[in-house]
Amino acid sequence: MKGLILKFTSRATAISPFLAMAYGEKATVLEQQGKDVIRLNLGEPDFGAPAPVLAAMKESMDTPDFPYTSALGIPELRQAVASFYETKHGVKISPSRVVVTAGASGALLLASAALVEPGDNVILGDPSYPCNRRFLNAFGAEVTLVPTRSEDNFQLTAASVADNWKQNTKGVLIATPANPTGTAIDKDELYKIGQYCKAKGGFLIVDEIYLDLSLSADVDSTDSQATHNTDTKLQTVLASADLQDTVVVINSFSKYFGMTGWRLGWCVVPEAMTPVIEKLAQNLFICPSTLSQKAALACFTPEALAQCEQNRNTLIERATLVFDALQNMGLSLDAKPDGAFYAYINIKHTGISAIEFCDALLSQYYVALTPGNDFGEHNADQYVRLSFATSIERLNEGLSRLAKFVESLG
Repeated sequence: MKGLILKFTSRATAISPFLAMAYGEKATVLEQQGKDVIRLNLGEPDFGAPAPVLAAMKESMDTPDFPYTSALGIPELRQAVASFYETKHGVKISPSRVVVTAGASGALLLASAALVEPGDNVILGDPSYPCNRRFLNAFGAEVTLVPTRSEDNFQLTAASVADNWKQNTKGVLIATPANPTGTAIDKDELYKIGQYCKAKGGFLIVDEIYLDLSLSADVDSTDSQATHNTDTKLQTVLASADLQDTVVVINSFSKYFGMTGWRLGWCVVPEAMTPVIEKLAQNLFICPSTLSQKAALACFTPEALAQCEQNRNTLIERATLVFDALQNMGLSLDAKPDGAFYAYINIKHTGISAIEFCDALLSQYYVALTPGNDFGEHNADQYVRLSFATSIERLNEGLSRLAKFVESLG
């Protein structure tokens, strides 16, 4: 019919734009005009997939055979992920609890579909990664964003969870280390939250996609296959044996393994949840990418893990550069990042809002950051996020321009 206007759902019309991507689009427009834009807005590691993974992908293309796999992922990859937890973190889990997914996003979608009903309440910290709450919203969940404090590493506490738990609250979602702050929750505090959720008959989802990107130089990485992660702060929640029946862990090949566009992740779920997730995955995804799964088996070779650790050490060097530069230009980090590749910068003293700051920096100095408005509501206008997932050369240039911009603000 001519003139027919489609009516879109409230969940589609109410969703906010993802500002990190929006500033990327603005940067593209400027680049098309011939401007040299430094992109520090997206959390995409520049080192790419490990060499053994690329080699495995090329080899598999010589004899292309990519049928559907099990909706849970190929058994060999599920076993490899389970073994990785034991060699890297000293935690034994059954491969039957591992579900390979279409990125961490696929894992969050499946967990949301399995755990929340329309009208259920779920608690998240503010600030937090915006897309996490969108998955919950899409299945009818009401999300409570609880303001967090820099003194608590911008993380929820057991007390704040208890204070905000409602009659219709079904669980909590925590990211550690978190985006946008890079900060980790104290492991004892996380355990207390898990115990509280369990006592209330609720769930705890823990997003651990940055878990293996510790910014601590004290982590022993001399033998990635045999040496457990010695960072006492960045420990998987799966180490808590008595939370195994109520906790869901989300992880990804995108960050530590540098495989963003391969769209491959995983979740570790309670044993009783596996068949539920399998039915959902069969209907919503059929299966993850067969090609990506076959190549990802090479992630767990000694050569690939050694390369990933070298990349992590590179991130530590970049972090030191960024943190020192920010301090020199009078910008503060209210909580020092523990992992990932982000700096969540307090710009309150500049007297302008986060969006004004990012707009002016991009239009005048051609540096793209992300305003804090992407990540929550509490004091969001006072922060911007800088991603240092790019080369030292580009970082140096971007920080030099940022310093000039801050100086121009007086």
